[in-house]
Amino acid sequence: MSQLPPPAAAPATRTPAREILRLAVPAFGALVAEPLFLLADSAIVGHLGVAQLAGVGLASAVLQTVVGLMVFLAYSTTPAVARAIGEGQVGKALAAGRDGVWLALLLGVFLAMAGFLAAEPLIGLLGAQGSVRVFAVDYFRWSMPGLVAMLLIFAGTGVLRGLQDTRTPLVVATAGFGVNIVLNLWLVYGLGWSVAGSAAGTSLAQWAMAAVYVVMVRRNAARHGVSLLPSWRGIRSMARVGSWLMLRTLSLRAAILATVLVATAQGEVNLAAHQLAMTIFSFLAFALDALAIAAQALIGKELGASNAARARLLTRTMVRWGAGFGVVTGLLLAVLAPSAGALFTSDPQVQWVLAVALWVLAAGQPVAGYVFVLDGVLIGAGDARYLALAGLVNLAFYAPLLAAVAVSGAAGAAGLGWLWVAFGIGYMAARACTLGLRARSDRWMVLGST
Repeated sequence: MSQLPPPAAAPATRTPAREILRLAVPAFGALVAEPLFLLADSAIVGHLGVAQLAGVGLASAVLQTVVGLMVFLAYSTTPAVARAIGEGQVGKALAAGRDGVWLALLLGVFLAMAGFLAAEPLIGLLGAQGSVRVFAVDYFRWSMPGLVAMLLIFAGTGVLRGLQDTRTPLVVATAGFGVNIVLNLWLVYGLGWSVAGSAAGTSLAQWAMAAVYVVMVRRNAARHGVSLLPSWRGIRSMARVGSWLMLRTLSLRAAILATVLVATAQGEVNLAAHQLAMTIFSFLAFALDALAIAAQALIGKELGASNAARARLLTRTMVRWGAGFGVVTGLLLAVLAPSAGALFTSDPQVQWVLAVALWVLAAGQPVAGYVFVLDGVLIGAGDARYLALAGLVNLAFYAPLLAAVAVSGAAGAAGLGWLWVAFGIGYMAARACTLGLRARSDRWMVLGST
């Protein structure tokens, strides 16, 4: 495992830019590596047949939802560990990381057992029939062991980020991706396990990754005399912060799902274009998430060291970078929008509607950059309760905008254009206001995780 950082020496010798880049660049690589698991599964399974691919797609949608809601395990562990490191209390940091890992294990086992038992009715509720349903259930059930590992990976990643190490997660994610491909090809085609082989291969790769994190946490805990047994008080504290972060994530996913429903009502052309636009939006978010992860680790550490002035300096620097990145990507999107659709589809209608959506997305990129960075800053400060409540306020603001687009009956390029005005500009502006108002005060630095 990476060496534990000196509590006070690093900030004095590194410029804010170097400190941010040291964490953000490897974090970006790890973020890009993670989605490749699903892409590899889809590419390998796609050659088995349409029913197999459809089944995997359906099961993956459910898995991504569950996994997405559990990302709080990383978001709650990172600031807890970083604060303790800032305070110079390595033992406290490792104890927080240990409790995060135990919470991940308990949640993972419970969710995996429930998912295995509920696979048939759950997939049935989504409308799957015939062979598609059979393949979806097989993939979902064989993915359940990997769900436990994925939650352990979240917690382990959070520990390392809190220790100011984002390089190790990059190495683990890259190696895991390679192992995943080899195992999937062998199990799917070598042994003829079909979609079950794809899920089993991914689960094995995820467990290999989880084992690396667990061993790292165990070795560091033993080295510093920290018991491996869980502290139930610590687990409850982590769960309390995590519940607020889960509510925050739920509000975000509710907004995205509601947007998809409106796009669906506008017809298949708009739905196809919307999915492409959202894919591009999500990819650009990876770079901004890298800054947000750097913010979580750095802000938590500086506040733990009671260094509010440097926390402010780092926040201003990262906000400028986030907004600047948004300006650059916005300009590139605006220029590439008319031709971008040809990379994904040959349908001229989808290409034109997508171009309009991308122009709106381009206009909202600077605001998105501002939002993503401040989100990471407040997570790093442990201001989970405010983030959750602000998420509900943002959703309440967004709902009438979305309803106005839905009842307008607008279709075609105009319909999707107004939908992205509501989401990419209106919803993001609401998030910018709630986050910006909080960041301008001092309460997020004083309250921490209360």
